[in-house]
Amino acid sequence: MKLVVLGAGWLGSALIEKATQINWRVQGTSRSPNPSDAIIRQFTLQEDELIHSVDLKGAYWVCAIPPRARHADSNYLETLSSALRLSDELACKGFLLCSSTGVYSEQDGTYTENGELDNETTRKKILLEAEQRVLDAKGKVLRLAGLVGPNREPGQFVAGKTLKSSSAAVVNMVHQVDVIAAIETLILNWAEADAIYNICYPNHPTRQDYYQQRCAKLGTQPPSFASDIVSARVIDGSAIEALGFSYQAEI
Repeated sequence: MKLVVLGAGWLGSALIEKATQINWRVQGTSRSPNPSDAIIRQFTLQEDELIHSVDLKGAYWVCAIPPRARHADSNYLETLSSALRLSDELACKGFLLCSSTGVYSEQDGTYTENGELDNETTRKKILLEAEQRVLDAKGKVLRLAGLVGPNREPGQFVAGKTLKSSSAAVVNMVHQVDVIAAIETLILNWAEADAIYNICYPNHPTRQDYYQQRCAKLGTQPPSFASDIVSARVIDGSAIEALGFSYQAEI
């Protein structure tokens, strides 16, 4: 198996490490060249020109560019389009985009892969446009819930904060371990897999219960909330289980 990982950030680096452990041939990308690590190749747009050293032919591609790159003033969409063209030139076997469950409506309800979409913000519009470009290129999309895992501990990043959300709203989260396993499952079952999957742990405690538990585990101060309005916006991540995948890592 061969794999190109666009974006060697928090998620991309973990994916590269796992793929290396199972003896896949891997190239990851960074905007800056890294001569000390042969796995990490340069991939960047400079004045609309693609500068890169990716040369792995016949590979699956996973775009794991971090969410912070998906702002209006970034060149995320242009970078993605350049990646799609290059992947085609290198006889890519399949292109997988790591998107977000943030594309769904903010209204209460249970959202499957066919749920109502929301393009009310600039970030959501960018996400949806990225998905469409990948789908138009016969690629596939994973819509990821809120990410937790190493160096991303909820009990740390919310400690003592006042959150704009409601204490009685439910959480939609998934652990890095399960995301990596879902990517592997999708690649190994590419031909029979659907075009879009949600990846979200099946338990949905309230924000208050969840964050209190996580803060208690670390001994940090739990957050306060802007309101106590009951809300149940639930992401259903069960469809991918038809490929033999199962959620293993608690959030």
